[in-house]
Amino acid sequence: MPFSFLNSVTTWFLKKRMHQIELFKKYPLEVQNEVLLNLLKNAENTEFGNKYSFSSIKNYSLFSKKIPLTDYENFFKYIERSIKGESNIFWNSPIKWYAQSSGTTNSKSKFIPVSKESLEECHYKAGKDVLCLYVSNNENSNLFSGKSLRLGGSKKLYESNNNYFGDLSAILIDNLPMWAEMLSAPNNEISLMDKWDEKLKAIINSTLSENITSLAGVPSWMLILLNKILEERNETNIKEIWKNLEVYFHGGVNFNPYIDQFKSVLGNDVRFYETYNASEGFFAIQDRNDHNDMLLMLDYGIYFEFEVLDKQNPEIINLSEVKLDTNYAIIISTNAGLWRYKIGDTVKFTSLSPFRIKITGRTKSFINAFGEELIIENAENALNKTLLKHNSRIVEYTVAPSFISKNKSGFHQWMIEFEKAPANISKFCEDLDKNLQKFNSDYKSKRFKNITMKRLEIIVAKEKLFFDWLKFKNKLGGQNKIPRLCNDRIFIEELIKLNSEATFKMLKLELDNFLEI
Repeated sequence: MPFSFLNSVTTWFLKKRMHQIELFKKYPLEVQNEVLLNLLKNAENTEFGNKYSFSSIKNYSLFSKKIPLTDYENFFKYIERSIKGESNIFWNSPIKWYAQSSGTTNSKSKFIPVSKESLEECHYKAGKDVLCLYVSNNENSNLFSGKSLRLGGSKKLYESNNNYFGDLSAILIDNLPMWAEMLSAPNNEISLMDKWDEKLKAIINSTLSENITSLAGVPSWMLILLNKILEERNETNIKEIWKNLEVYFHGGVNFNPYIDQFKSVLGNDVRFYETYNASEGFFAIQDRNDHNDMLLMLDYGIYFEFEVLDKQNPEIINLSEVKLDTNYAIIISTNAGLWRYKIGDTVKFTSLSPFRIKITGRTKSFINAFGEELIIENAENALNKTLLKHNSRIVEYTVAPSFISKNKSGFHQWMIEFEKAPANISKFCEDLDKNLQKFNSDYKSKRFKNITMKRLEIIVAKEKLFFDWLKFKNKLGGQNKIPRLCNDRIFIEELIKLNSEATFKMLKLELDNFLEI
């Protein structure tokens, strides 16, 4: 497809879509109200719609009173019936795709329904909007002169009872429009390979000769790919290979710990654009250069509610009542039939006109073993400040409590794999602890005189420890992420064992080599 023609089509679409985006930015509450009424209308004759009298609900007040809040555990009874072949349970159109969610690396997968409406009006619409917003902000962009290197999941779709299951990325790739497939690399066959090691080689072999203008994928896995490419080509900067690369679209994890590494690998002239999506839907997109907050997308067939977490008695509100700098848990109702569904993410609003957000963490990703109530935002802020002071960089990390025993105080145990380790790990540890106290008053109070909690401990992980752990768990690639904050010690104990085994093997090898000499 000639670039000039594609550019003309893209320009036309861009102008049309940007007008629609400006409308929901100007009239956000009206657009959200329309979304809610449309959702109710579509599902009023479903089993769920009849149960809660959707046809009688004409406003948000009635909606919030009549329909209970739910989460995956409570809603799964409906999903399970849908998987077994029943229809018209919670959504009026047939559900044939189920996104197998594995974001937290736990052993039990979730199966999130994906309707044809959510596929077209949410996920694919968002994919086009990501490009629209970027090009709108960068008039001289040559994004469409080349291809986007996408790094998706590693699970092929599998069929059961005429339904299809797999990573959301696999569902999206399998149903990708022709125009999008032409602008993407690698091809579908490679993108959906199961074995990460083989997939990595195939991606490299198939993309090195392509004109790659953008990257898209989870930061941790993208770094592995880029570093492998640099190693094979004996280069220090990816722009030496892909000279027209101009932007990296990322999401899924906090990007701050990775910024320096990406700047080192990509150079300073590649832009970073953040997106916020999940198996349940696509929610927000960065809409400005050099700003890491994201525009809440209000016309994707998703109705948003928010649970106020900072109050003693949590309350549920919609967009009309949100405030700046308040921690909220997101609740969604979607065009895939999820109703008042808690997705488990927390956000803060950075702007109310238009509505922009930052992700602050997970409702279940925190540590509160001693009353410290440490959330991911606190941990990331403290870690980034400490890394900057010590001129260090990390690959991955996880944190877990070491519980109080007999007369010993508890503490937080950090497992960190450094890309560039600090000169003094003890001083790094001290500064990280102090920064955590600055960002979290509860943590500070529990650290008072070491009575409840003593200073945190850092275990330095061997090279590729987290990679090896994910490999052991059969969770390499794509959407799989390391659990950052855990209230139990399940993950960290596995990592400690693996780290110790690796150290023992290394020492034994050194000893064997010494004896041979």
